[in-house]
This record gives sequence, C-alpha cells and structure tokens, in this order.
Amino acid sequence: MFFDLFDTLVHFDRRRLPAVEIGGRSVRSTVGALHAVLAVQAPGVSLERCYHALLASWQEAERLRAIDHREVPAATRFADFLVRLGLDPAALPDGFAVALMETHRRELTKAAHFPAHHAPLLRRLAQDHRLAVVSNFDYAPTALGILEEAGVADVFATIVVSDQVGWRKPRPDIFEAALGAVGVAAAQTLFVGDRADIDVAGARGVGMDAAWVNPEGGPLPAGLPTPTYEIRDLAELASIVAPR
Repeated sequence: MFFDLFDTLVHFDRRRLPAVEIGGRSVRSTVGALHAVLAVQAPGVSLERCYHALLASWQEAERLRAIDHREVPAATRFADFLVRLGLDPAALPDGFAVALMETHRRELTKAAHFPAHHAPLLRRLAQDHRLAVVSNFDYAPTALGILEEAGVADVFATIVVSDQVGWRKPRPDIFEAALGAVGVAAAQTLFVGDRADIDVAGARGVGMDAAWVNPEGGPLPAGLPTPTYEIRDLAELASIVAPR
C-alpha cells in the first residue's frame, strides 16, 4: 500500500508559517527566516526583495514542472533565488545554499500537521501490508523529517521523493521506482492520495488500484480515470483492505 504525503498522510497548514509584512500586507512565508540567514552574506538585501525573489524562483520551478513533470530540485531553485538577488552561488561560502534549504525545511515542517489517528492506523496496516510513501517534493529531507517527527518513518518499506527520482507524479517513473524498491507488482498495490489528476491518474496509469482521498466529496474532474475507492478519511482504509 503506497501513500502520497502532503494532504494525504500529513496536512500542510500555511497559517502555521510565520507572518511577515511585505508591501504593507501580511503574508505567511519562510522568507523571514531565510532573510536572517541571507543577511550574513548580503546585508544590503531587503526583506521585500528577498520575498519577491523567492516567489519568482518558485513560480519558475512550477513553470518548468508543468512542461513534462520533471522535478526542479531545491538546490536548483535556491541557486535561481540567489541569482535573482544579484548573488553568485559559486562565490558564496561552502554550505551556504544548504543552510538556506535547511532553514526553509525547518520552517515548512512547522506548518505540517500529522493527524493523531494516522499513526496507529499505519501501524495496524503495516502488520498485513508493505507500506511506502511516494511524494512530489523538491527536497527529500523535508519529507523524511516530517515523517520522522511524526514517529512513523519506520513503518515504510521505502520513502520515494521526486527530487531523488527526477520526475514527479503522475509520471510513471516515480511509481515504478517505488515498486522496484519494495519489490512488488503494480497489480498488487493500492495507491492512496488526495489528487485525482496526479495520484489517481498516475497510479491507474501504471496498473495500480487507487483510493482517492476526497474529504469534501467533490466531483471527479472530467477525463480522469475512476478511482477504485473513494474515501473521506484515511481511517476508512481499515475497512476496505483485507489482511494478506
């Protein structure tokens, strides 16, 4: 049984990010912490300029991902961020870009909420099924850290993140990497995720069954494959999967 991470196993709540004032309005962002790190090497860069460079680097990464679902790793994105600030990544001290990424990771982790009932459910499922995580994310340590902090990283046979593979869901490459790591066939596997266009379509495309987590009960978007199951909460998995 394979799981998506964000908004399936864990919920990302932007309201948990620190608030900063940008252009007279309050925004929730990691930029305040990033600016504090950046100020050591570039004290003349303002918080507002830092924010707009960070936003632009994210938008460019999203544009590139939309072309063919190729992952743009955090290292590439943060190099772009530094260039937009007029800084040469190669001229900065060794480890500086990593310090920025780790700061970003720590702030993002604060916004991740792991529902209390998910841990006992996963441990119960792991008694009869091999579990894995397959996640779209540009920095694997963020995904791994969230699962470790929740105390459930050990229940998964493998944790596959798109920056490790180079491709994002719904591309078959990332699903096939996870199947190979666990040593199971697609036909033996149920994929659980909240995105019909990414999780359900991708899983069905490689021959997996799919459980669509649809908490609001919205309609399935036109043109997408029908999930094998539709659930409102992960707790429903206990009643639809039988022990091996």
